[in-house]
Amino acid sequence: MSQPACPCGSGRALADCCGRYHAGEPAPDAERLMRSRYSAYVLGLEDYLRATWHPDTCPASLGLDVPPRPQWLGLSLKAHTPLDETHATVEFVARYKLNGRAFKLHETSRFEKLDGRWLYVGGEIHE
Repeated sequence: MSQPACPCGSGRALADCCGRYHAGEPAPDAERLMRSRYSAYVLGLEDYLRATWHPDTCPASLGLDVPPRPQWLGLSLKAHTPLDETHATVEFVARYKLNGRAFKLHETSRFEKLDGRWLYVGGEIHE
C-alpha cells in the first residue's frame, strides 16, 4: 500500500518527509521547517504551525478553520540562505486557490534557531 505524497513537493512520502517533523522530530534546517510548515497549512495542522512559530511573533490564532479555506496547489523553493548558526531565510512561492481564483504567495521568511529548534519569525511578502 503506497503512502500519500508529501504536500511540500519533495516527491517523498509524507511519513518520510514532513510528517516526521509534524510528529515531533526537530527540522534540521530552516528550509525543511518551511516545507513542513507549508505541508501543515495544507493539512490544517494549526498546533504544529503555532509550535514552530517564534513566541515573540506567534499570533493567538491562525483561523485555519474559518471559511473560505484556501486550496493549496504547490510550493516552489527559490532560495535557502543560512545567515549564521541560528538565523536563516527561505524564499518561496506557494500557489493556492480561494473562492475559485488562483493566487501566489511569494515570501522571504526569517527563521531563528532557539533551544535547538528552528522557528518561523516572520516574513516579507513580495508583490
